[in-house]
Amino acid sequence: MPDEGEPALTAEALFEHAPCGLLVTSHDGTIRRVNATFCNWVGYAPEELVARRKLQDLLTMGGRIFHQTHWTPLLHMQGSIAEVKLEIMHREGHTVPVMMNAVRRLSGAQLRHEIAVFVAEDRHKYERELLLARKRAEELAAKEQQAQRSLLLAQAEISRQHAQAQDRALFAEQMVGIVSHDLRNPLSAIKMSAYLLERGEVTPTQRTVLGRISNSVGRAERLIGDLLDFTTARIGQGLALACAPVALHQLVSDSVEELAAAFPGRQLQHRIEGDGECSADADRLIQLIGNLVSNAMAYGAPDQPVVVTSAFSAGGFAISVHNHGSPIAPALLAGLFEPMVRGSSSHKSQGVGLGLFIVNEIAQAHQGEVLVTSSEQAGTTFQARFPAQRSEASPVSPVLP
Repeated sequence: MPDEGEPALTAEALFEHAPCGLLVTSHDGTIRRVNATFCNWVGYAPEELVARRKLQDLLTMGGRIFHQTHWTPLLHMQGSIAEVKLEIMHREGHTVPVMMNAVRRLSGAQLRHEIAVFVAEDRHKYERELLLARKRAEELAAKEQQAQRSLLLAQAEISRQHAQAQDRALFAEQMVGIVSHDLRNPLSAIKMSAYLLERGEVTPTQRTVLGRISNSVGRAERLIGDLLDFTTARIGQGLALACAPVALHQLVSDSVEELAAAFPGRQLQHRIEGDGECSADADRLIQLIGNLVSNAMAYGAPDQPVVVTSAFSAGGFAISVHNHGSPIAPALLAGLFEPMVRGSSSHKSQGVGLGLFIVNEIAQAHQGEVLVTSSEQAGTTFQARFPAQRSEASPVSPVLP
């Protein structure tokens, strides 16, 4: 019932101004009646549509095909059709997306179609955005799958190259060990021949030459020893030790005295701190001291002394070597104990860059560690710290013959 005072709406007014488009067509689609709402949506006056146009004339080409192949057969078979999404051509040429519901009725002797039309602009926009989002999602999924495949291929290639690099490195290290070991015999023969010649009658010139031969053989033997230790440390389980009670201060003092003769014109001092007992491989400690002193002599200031300190503390014992001179660059400190690394890229050394690597391996074999500090003011100090007694749990690796 309408509110009191409001005029009642006629059926004609309800038809004309309904919130949806309303059409009545004959069975072939010819428009017989249309309301004002639909006319406003498509830009035509009623008299331009009624009896002059068919519904399919207002559709796009795809809509006309659908009307012919689906719309008409469905209405004929089931008498109604609902929520069909089509596009109607506006008089000005643009399209209007709509949803259509239709009913097939028999009015007297005439068959007619009653159609309700709803503008679906928002729904059309939503569907379009949904399709775009789905397309973007599919493209992203395809890209991700491609990236995953590329990643798997890259990982496989990296693994293959890593395995090849490991094989090459292992072969190279084994070859270094074999060649270094085989060089010992000819060097021993050269050294023995030079020794025998020195015992006979030789001229001063010949004695000088024999001395050079002996010195060169000594350097070659030290290089071979370093290479064999390197091979044992990298391929085996670490350096082997023969630990026994050691008089630390006396061992270091004797080593410093021998090394001083090898560096004429340089100052080499020994300092003693504390007293106690320790167990270690004496030969390996002598090797450690020799490598650290050689390093200090190579990089330290030639007019300043190199100081070797042997010290005992509550936790064990330590051997340190200090020198003045240019400090080690901070960027080199982290990898200083790696093989083939030097404290200065501009320094020319007669070694192969294994001295500090072997020092670290000797300390680790004793279950100790090597620390380094370096600054312009304080100089550079390498300190090897060892426990008083080595744990028996640590395995001992056999050295190569």
